Amino acid sequence: MIVHPDRRQFLQVSLGASAAAALAPASLSAAADPGWIDAHVHVWTDDLTKYPLAAGYTEADLQPRTFLPTELLRQARPEGVDRIVLIQMSFYKEDNRYMLDTIAHQPEVFRGVAIIDPEAASPKPVMRELKQQGVRGFRLYADREKAEAWQNSAAMKAMWAAGADEGMAMCLLANPDALPAIQRMCQAYPSTPVVIDHFARIGMKDGVQADDLRQLCDLAQHPLTRVKTSAFYALGEKKAPYTDLGPMIRQLRDAFGANRLMWATDCPYQVQESHTYHDSIALIRDRLDFLTEDDKQWMLRGTAESVFFS
Repeated sequence: MIVHPDRRQFLQVSLGASAAAALAPASLSAAADPGWIDAHVHVWTDDLTKYPLAAGYTEADLQPRTFLPTELLRQARPEGVDRIVLIQMSFYKEDNRYMLDTIAHQPEVFRGVAIIDPEAASPKPVMRELKQQGVRGFRLYADREKAEAWQNSAAMKAMWAAGADEGMAMCLLANPDALPAIQRMCQAYPSTPVVIDHFARIGMKDGVQADDLRQLCDLAQHPLTRVKTSAFYALGEKKAPYTDLGPMIRQLRDAFGANRLMWATDCPYQVQESHTYHDSIALIRDRLDFLTEDDKQWMLRGTAESVFFS
């Protein structure tokens, strides 16, 4: 919605030389693929016969009434975005069909993050099947209580282990109070890719708290953990041009490196009221003078490409 010593040596010790070589930062060429990637978008339809809402949701939850792939691409393409990561919408719960059908229709454009039953005893076959359909990660909701229960959940342990085996990311819609428990899971499953959505929603309620940001930056010690710089409409001052978020982005860039940050909008919420698609991408592309051109290539394309399109 919402610097480590000798990084290359650390990667080699933790993951092995071949994995380290794949993850180590390299310069990205703008000419290689000039199109940007939006790493977090939701789509849905009002065709409730073919794609019914899950129990507990009603038509009133469709705000806006629809956000179709065609509507999304009308927003994205004028800004140079030509690939998109779809995040399964909550009111479909584990029925991923609309997202999967969207990917199947334009597989060169879309990849997905699915929702599956987090209590399934054997999640790996389901995860593998979804991988064949363009899914590259799984959404998990992470408040403090839920995240602290993960280490005692056999099903969650199986899911994180399968993520390591399949190279599929645990994509966490986390609150700041969940970060200590997430740290423990990253320590327990160092080979599992992890993506933290929307800065762990730091700055959503009470401004950017230094201790929350420190805990998020502490996750940089895990080489397979990335952070989405996204949902600008909901954080900090909550108004364009969003430059008040610059210090947080700079601190994350310094901790993780730009090659582990990825930009995203969280549409359609980014294009409601006074917020625009242009203002979201412009913050990273045009408005933060501490970001180098190489930083921008990673944040606007390279990182999301390595996680979701490789």
